[in-house]
Amino acid sequence: MNQNGQAPHAAPYPGIPTTTDGSGAVSWVETHITQGACAYPITSSTVMGGNYAQAVANGQTNLWGEPLVFMEPESEHSSASAAEGFALAGGRVTNFTSGQGLILMKEVLYVISGKRLPVVFHIGARALTSHSLNVHAGHDDIMGVADTGWGMVMARNAQGAADLALICRRAAEDSETPFLNAQDGFLTTHTIENVLLPEPELMKEYIGDPKLKLRNLMDPTRPVMSGVVQNQDSYMKGKIAQRYFYDRVKPALQHAMDEYYRLTGRRYSMVEPYRMEDAEYAIVCMGSMAETAAVTCDYLREQTGLKIGVVHVTVFRPFPGPELVEALKHVRAFAVIERMDNPMGQSNPLTAEIKAAFADALNDAPGYPRVHRLPVIYSGSAGLGSRDVRPGDFIAVAKNMVDNGQRYFVLGIKHELALENSFDPDVRPKTAFSMRGHSVGGYGSVTTNKVIATIVGDLFDLYVQAYPKYGSEKKGLPTTYYLTAAAEPIRTHCELNFVDFVPLNDVNAFNLGNPLKGLQPGGATFIQARQSDPREVWANIPEYARRIIRRNNIRVLYLDAAAIAREVASEPDLQVRMQGIVLLGVFLKATPFLQARQLSQEELMAGVEKSLRKYFGKRSEQVVQDNLTAVRRGYSEVQEIPRAIIEAEEKISVDTNGRLVRDVMHSGVVACHADTPLPKVVKAMADQQISAVVVVDRQGYLEGLVSATDLVRAEASNREFTTLPDILPEHIMTRNVITTTPTEPLADAVNKLIENRIHRLVVVQPENGHSRPVGILSVTDLAQLPIRS
Repeated sequence: MNQNGQAPHAAPYPGIPTTTDGSGAVSWVETHITQGACAYPITSSTVMGGNYAQAVANGQTNLWGEPLVFMEPESEHSSASAAEGFALAGGRVTNFTSGQGLILMKEVLYVISGKRLPVVFHIGARALTSHSLNVHAGHDDIMGVADTGWGMVMARNAQGAADLALICRRAAEDSETPFLNAQDGFLTTHTIENVLLPEPELMKEYIGDPKLKLRNLMDPTRPVMSGVVQNQDSYMKGKIAQRYFYDRVKPALQHAMDEYYRLTGRRYSMVEPYRMEDAEYAIVCMGSMAETAAVTCDYLREQTGLKIGVVHVTVFRPFPGPELVEALKHVRAFAVIERMDNPMGQSNPLTAEIKAAFADALNDAPGYPRVHRLPVIYSGSAGLGSRDVRPGDFIAVAKNMVDNGQRYFVLGIKHELALENSFDPDVRPKTAFSMRGHSVGGYGSVTTNKVIATIVGDLFDLYVQAYPKYGSEKKGLPTTYYLTAAAEPIRTHCELNFVDFVPLNDVNAFNLGNPLKGLQPGGATFIQARQSDPREVWANIPEYARRIIRRNNIRVLYLDAAAIAREVASEPDLQVRMQGIVLLGVFLKATPFLQARQLSQEELMAGVEKSLRKYFGKRSEQVVQDNLTAVRRGYSEVQEIPRAIIEAEEKISVDTNGRLVRDVMHSGVVACHADTPLPKVVKAMADQQISAVVVVDRQGYLEGLVSATDLVRAEASNREFTTLPDILPEHIMTRNVITTTPTEPLADAVNKLIENRIHRLVVVQPENGHSRPVGILSVTDLAQLPIRS
């Protein structure tokens, strides 16, 4: 399939099915078609360079039998210069970089394009260090070099990263113009997905022998001048003469896409519209967020009838102005969502370019479709530093357009410019099975997640998507990892709030929040436990979690994976990491895939061993066998807490005795409006000796809650907040308030307090589709009830 998830037509080269991430997909291509790579490691492109270096160490040759070369100079700037020299000598070369690395080499990028060297660099697009360091996804880096004369494309998934690597190379060499092939750092570079790898035969035919296609500008038998000094009489003539080459880029790129479609059946375009034929509204974006936007578009059409579509901008340079105008000219409004923020610019880069394109169209510029009206253009920033971009965020964008709301907004954070994500639906495929694991950096869980995805994809013939979430600190700190498997393509690309299995390698996760949040009724959880007695394991689970498990009929599996890892690992440094591999056996036992495929345990373990060799074969045979033993023991030794223990009557701390909320609650509320000056709110809390104030609209309906905790956070961000009249409750309040009603059974309200780990519930009376606050139920109110022993 292509990066839109479309099935290819019958073609000579349909691809080699596998599971890999964006880094692996790019490495596969470049280790086959290039002669060398010059790169300096920087997150999130390090894996690409590491894969290439490994291929060199293994003695791999390219498709023309030439041994590969890998150079690691002392910086990204030097690696770009080394690639320049490699290309000047007629070599086909690549580079892998990200973030500050790309910006550091900017000086050299101008030189490479000016010398018409058709190299391709691969970018793990990353947020730039500004007010703080972040190693995750952002488009600051690629937009920072958009003026260097390079072609620039953006993949939305691992399939696109592989295919566009070839398309870029073909277009670069046909137009003698360098290209950047970008993908979102971590969100694509590190996400395991189903990919159709380009066949070696395809790559050989499509790209061609570098010795026959590239010019050696250092050949003394055919001397040329390159990079000379030009003064007032010559420099401008040389610069403008470059347009001859740039005029060829767009036709060369389109031809490369067309030819690739003919050979593979996978269609790529400069602009990729989705459900735009009858759309009245549209979302425009680049990269992995387009996946979530597209599936949310389907949801909105099916559930609300809203005619909305999505446009993914695959090519940023050369900018596809006419194509974008053609795709968007008929809509009422569209919103451009970008993974960066440039407050000093006219707009963020993509938005500004689209506005300019429409201005050209309105002025009948050559090559542009004729337009007579300008759609309303909205602009938003989202996903900076890999901040999660959810279906509910895109629903908020659609609502903002329909309501003729604010022209610029942000998504996913609390801010005065933020659109509220008030409804976040489950848009996974109907056949989806999802896992969200909580572990600790260094336990091997992220690698295990990759192995699980590989096994599920290859052995059970399912679509998979697996990715980690961790900070730059990684080792020793909390790590979350996600996996979804389904019988149909998985198009969502966001953190999983709806899951079917929650493994807890880190039992401390119970103290860091509610790790069972979003676990579906009938699902399962696994707990790392030293105890062998199920009663002891159950007793060590916090009360709030036990209530969730009982209410939602959740299965509880347990095992001392750490002990197994210590016993199995033949190398001391593997003891901690192999805890994660034990989980692979637990996963296979707990999930429905094995039963559905009716595989024997021998067939299952044969498939497991094949995947383990893929990830650990380079270590040693002993390491492979140790890991296989760990998986076997996890599969055979995992235990389940009997339902009788889970369902047994538990001691509760208060005697609700059939009471309703109205019997215990504190009637009446202290309220304010969203625009009440914050100092007045602080004074009201002090005067009334309360820890929270309810925020209501002008009709008295609930809008939010400002608590003492919210005030502490505000103070932490601005020590002088009580003297600043422009900071209002709406800036800091909790919007998704958990509520109860006067007639709700008190026992149910107590469960809400426990499960959500909060101190109070706002008691509301439903009224005309709204909620009118009528009281507060707090833990202080409950403390006055008799204790049940």
